[in-house]
Amino acid sequence: MAKYLYLEGASGISGDMTVAALLDLGGSREKLNALFADLHSLGLHYALERKNSYSISGLDFQVFVHGKDADHTEHHEESYHENHEHHNHESHGHHEHHRHAHRHLAEVFEIVDQAKLTPRAKNLAHRIFEIIAEAEAKAHGVSKEEVHFHEVGALDSIADILAVSVLMDDLGIENTVVESLHEGSGEVLTQHGALPVPVPAVANIAATYGIALQKTSVKGEMVTPTGIAVAAHCVQKNAFPKFTKLKNRHRAGQTGFWKSEFFTGNDFD
Repeated sequence: MAKYLYLEGASGISGDMTVAALLDLGGSREKLNALFADLHSLGLHYALERKNSYSISGLDFQVFVHGKDADHTEHHEESYHENHEHHNHESHGHHEHHRHAHRHLAEVFEIVDQAKLTPRAKNLAHRIFEIIAEAEAKAHGVSKEEVHFHEVGALDSIADILAVSVLMDDLGIENTVVESLHEGSGEVLTQHGALPVPVPAVANIAATYGIALQKTSVKGEMVTPTGIAVAAHCVQKNAFPKFTKLKNRHRAGQTGFWKSEFFTGNDFD
């Protein structure tokens, strides 16, 4: 029976938040460790920590990049880096030092293809990057092959997408249900100047895949291109109305007030 991942985006969504939630759902730490062992030559490692936010327990996942360029401070771009520090419900900080990289889609695919992934996990990673590239291409008026990935092209964000792909494959998730994602407000400073929230890539993905964005009073972005691309890559619209009675729910812990659950066909009557 097909497994559905339900994303409850009350605190937005990002790549690292998704990885943490999938681990809390039972995703394989062994497979994640194997992935990062494979990525170690790129200077990547990760850390996990169980944290509490407003007395709610959740898993925190962070990717770290070490090496000669690791101390470069990345500025915001349309494609954001994915480390969300939930200082409080009103403030979502993004302060991570990592390699500054401008990569084309073909270069990103080369990194994906060199990783030791199952065919399905590799296809998932390809599709997530394609969704982001298509959204960025629309925003900049170029082809997706010409898009220069900025922060999503950085190694830590590539690692987030690879980790999501490995864990979704491990859990056997085939479809994603997203009712809405909460987004911040105001503006965010990018390399091209100040942009309104949601940034163009996020807005384009939301429009293309029919994902509702609910504006909140939080200043700054709550939804990153990587996060919404993960939500969009296998989204099933109106998936729940055909089910009538829920029997079992498999819920992850909350990370920054963000939860995910997955269901199987056997969970419904």
